[in-house]
Amino acid sequence: MGFLLRIVGFGLLILGIYLVGENIFFTTNVYPYWWRGISADISVLALTSGVLLLVFAPGSMKDLGWTAVAVAIMAIFISSRAILNPTSLWQFFLSLICIASGYKMLTTGYLPF
Repeated sequence: MGFLLRIVGFGLLILGIYLVGENIFFTTNVYPYWWRGISADISVLALTSGVLLLVFAPGSMKDLGWTAVAVAIMAIFISSRAILNPTSLWQFFLSLICIASGYKMLTTGYLPF
């Protein structure tokens, strides 16, 4: 029963991330200034290297992976190409419940309620 609840928890976690992320768009286009294009390139490269370091690197290099992910997030906002569409309070509440309860079920194997 615990394994099934962990699978359901993982599904809830993914559903919650999807619900939050469906109103966030990352765009790229040609910039008149050369440094804005570099910022978009840095964000993609830093995010890719950060995720690869988090997944495949030994434990001593995990901090470097998180640093690369943080640099990628800052570069996305510096390039100002993250578009946040309005979301309803109900949708945000639902996604937050899915993420929190899914994480709890995934890590502990029991229902959080």
